[in-house]
Amino acid sequence: MSPEERSSDAAEPDGEPRQEEPQGPATPVEETEGDYEDADDFDEGFAGPAHRLSRGRRYLIYAPGGNINAGSVHGDQRVENTGGAAGPGGRPVEAHEGPLSALEILDAQAGFAEPDWFPAALAELDTGVLFVVGEPGTGRRTAALNLLCRHTGGSLDLRALDSDVDLSSWRPTHAGARGYLVYGLLPNHPLGPAVIANLRRLLSDAGARMVIVLPDDPELVRGLSRDLHVSPVRCEPPSPRAVFHARFEAAVPSPAERDRLLARLESGLLDELLTPELVPAQVAELVAAVSGAGDGGPDITGLRDRLSFLAEEEAPELIKKLRNDPDGLAFLLATCVFEGLDHRIVREQAERLLVLANGRLDAVLPERGDIDGSPGPSARRDGPRPNPRFVFRRSLDDLLPMVRARCAPKELRTGTGYTYAVEPVRFTRHRQGETVLRHVWRQYGQLPGLLTDWMDNIPGNQRDLAEPVGRVMGMAAGWGGGRRALLHIRRLADSEHATSRTIAAYALGMAAEDPILASEVKHHLNEWSRRTSWRRRSTVAYACGTQFGASRPDVAMRLLRRTYRGREGDEYVVAAAVRRAVCELFAAGSQPTVFRRLAGWADGEGPEADLSLWVFPHLLWEPSWFQEQLLSAGECTEKIVALVRQALNDDDLFDATRDSLISWCRMAAWDEQPRTAVETLLTALAEEMRHGVLRLFVDMDRDDTPELAGRALARHALNAWRKGEPPRSGPTSVLGGPDAHRQ
Repeated sequence: MSPEERSSDAAEPDGEPRQEEPQGPATPVEETEGDYEDADDFDEGFAGPAHRLSRGRRYLIYAPGGNINAGSVHGDQRVENTGGAAGPGGRPVEAHEGPLSALEILDAQAGFAEPDWFPAALAELDTGVLFVVGEPGTGRRTAALNLLCRHTGGSLDLRALDSDVDLSSWRPTHAGARGYLVYGLLPNHPLGPAVIANLRRLLSDAGARMVIVLPDDPELVRGLSRDLHVSPVRCEPPSPRAVFHARFEAAVPSPAERDRLLARLESGLLDELLTPELVPAQVAELVAAVSGAGDGGPDITGLRDRLSFLAEEEAPELIKKLRNDPDGLAFLLATCVFEGLDHRIVREQAERLLVLANGRLDAVLPERGDIDGSPGPSARRDGPRPNPRFVFRRSLDDLLPMVRARCAPKELRTGTGYTYAVEPVRFTRHRQGETVLRHVWRQYGQLPGLLTDWMDNIPGNQRDLAEPVGRVMGMAAGWGGGRRALLHIRRLADSEHATSRTIAAYALGMAAEDPILASEVKHHLNEWSRRTSWRRRSTVAYACGTQFGASRPDVAMRLLRRTYRGREGDEYVVAAAVRRAVCELFAAGSQPTVFRRLAGWADGEGPEADLSLWVFPHLLWEPSWFQEQLLSAGECTEKIVALVRQALNDDDLFDATRDSLISWCRMAAWDEQPRTAVETLLTALAEEMRHGVLRLFVDMDRDDTPELAGRALARHALNAWRKGEPPRSGPTSVLGGPDAHRQ
């Protein structure tokens, strides 16, 4: 087993502490295998147990909400702790909200050119919540601040919320605040009609309004209109000339002074600069350049040179001009970084960069020798040649059209606990990449080996590359054919690196889409599931979590049962992969198949019974299917209640089960059907008040969430238990709803 996967008492292969289950009410941490080395060590130290806080000679001080001074101190000190307090026995509360400065609000009001859509947006804001969508730079934030100010009668007591705030659990906490600005929403906390309705009620009670600013994504806008029944307002900025005159008037109140400054401009220059493509932020820069010119007026000849939005057009030309001048390139980069410092410092840093570059700023190699200038036995003497290590050798704008590709607009994607933006490269023609790879794989005999070695060595900290690489390697199995079609995939399945085994799993799933290869893939997975090698069996588990398993859930569940051998030592890698695969099969739409298998295993003994109970709490984080069964009194209802009770009574599984069930209660607070499902489950659990159910009801009673579905029912059951009243029982109470215990 690799050191990455088996650091003693370190992270599980799925990124969780080995002896803990996910804590807190949030959605569970996405599981990733411990193939990372140092990239996340700092964050991991704060999330993990105390024994993980120091590695080698590095020490971390864990003091949430604290103020730590690591240097010498003279005189008085004043320390304030303004962070939120942690709940009893809970985690520190992370701040997601803060006041907007009066300076920012007044600056947004100064010179604001009201767009055509502003009155309609004000009317929509009367509902309490307004969604504004638009491209970056179009003045979305400025318009949002003006909407809030206008609607609140000029109030400067406005607050901003982080984009990762969960609006389903948020509520106004500052009595004086009259407006809230949310700049972006991440996919981690999707909104629903009940959440919006509750949000409007809370804001109405507080006499406040909220504006949510979002990117102009057509799919996002359609989803808001379809799912939330709201009408997002598209932010179309006023004309650049209207913005210029409004801001110019605010910057220079005197009409005579404005006329004087404009008169000094070259005739037609303003018309030339105020093109329709100019966004408000760029117009503001132009206004600042014209109005801040001093008594002498704007420097006509240097006005263009001072505008940053014109610098982007000149940057490629500047690089091209210095392409054959390494000294000039180094000085350019040093000036970019150290602009404003003494010229001697800039020069020193440029020289240091030139030495560090070691020839990589030279466009051509010397006449003799290789890149470091040393002569070789076969050195050419026929003049200089291009330097393959030249860092400015090819620009992105040069490379994209050469391969008939383009760089698409930014897209938001979700990672492990966070969201990030990417600008994906895509071919102009559909499936062009597959066509090119198939052609070179079949036509050039030595190239498949090179590509396989290249794709086999994906770094362990880049597991997001595993799926596209596995897809290509799976397709390549069909391009080659013969008895050796899966040879390159079998080699990956034995790798000590989790990323390589994940690539093999995706490759097997892709290869199985070929009807000729499907039987061979199933044959290998069956054989590997019986092997003693934990690496082969972990690959089987990964493969069951791909499209291969999603299209064959019965086959996948049989393979996973044979693959699981417990959680000791190396087997934990396999166990974590099995658990993740079961969860993915469940989320992919195979809920009845997965649950029936788990319920059957739980009735038996041995590893499969242990697997069933270990996985079950993680499935509860996808509540829709369970709640449908509880509402309809389906065939699985009684078994769901039995497994929940069994998991609650297991000390090792209680925390994970409790967290998922309380998350049900939070999400069900504003929706009648989920609330009924939750109360049906709690009513059934209350029929047998063993220690696990008691602990759940006590935690629900003490939970600090203001609105929690089923809390009254839990309190009623606790009071009855304390008084010694016998629990109500009978088949109708399990399946017939919560009425018997409602207050």
